[in-house]
Amino acid sequence: MKIAVLIPCLNEEQTVAKVVQDFKKELPDADIYVYDNNSTDKTYQLAQDAGAIVHLCEERGKGNVLRQMFLDITADCYLIVDGDDTYPAQDCMYLIEPVMNQECDMSVGNRFIDGSYDKENTRKFHGFGNRLVKFMINQIYSTQVDDVMSGYRVLSKDFVGNLKLTSNYFQVETEITMYALHHKFLIKEVAVNYRNRPVKSQSKLNTFRDGFKILSFIFMYFIKAKKRF
Repeated sequence: MKIAVLIPCLNEEQTVAKVVQDFKKELPDADIYVYDNNSTDKTYQLAQDAGAIVHLCEERGKGNVLRQMFLDITADCYLIVDGDDTYPAQDCMYLIEPVMNQECDMSVGNRFIDGSYDKENTRKFHGFGNRLVKFMINQIYSTQVDDVMSGYRVLSKDFVGNLKLTSNYFQVETEITMYALHHKFLIKEVAVNYRNRPVKSQSKLNTFRDGFKILSFIFMYFIKAKKRF
């Protein structure tokens, strides 16, 4: 089974080499892709030096990067992880195995089960935003999904083949989750550790601006999906 590790990156020179090396160690037979989202630092070169297959995606936004990755890359199993070293590579097989064994279409790294997110996260409004988004989606779909916005997840080939992303920015994890729920794909949440970014590494997520975009996206996506189906 061909596994592709997808690492979308914007200005992650502090961490990208370590992330690539960690996943090469855990998944020596996997293809590891870094798509550099037009960084202004050394992300591209450092990822390449670490052994990743590196491409440039000039159109800014995580949604744009993932959409391009899914168009370019063929695999049986797609592991998505952020390039900021907040998700340990050592947890990857816990996410891969349920998809490989056809227990689910998407496995999600749940940062909340063991309490590591609440312990490590230093931006408390991020935590509030995560809980609000979770509450809204569970109300809409009558589900009990716990970590809607996790950046650590594994998707099956069939799931990616059906997925048509519309979001351009940080709404993308929310869209993937909503798509899975709306189309009755099987989701399995798996406990993973979470650690805060290194001191010199800066988050690209603006709590209020991007939070508003995500909440707006939820409303619009659900309205359009109801009309379509």
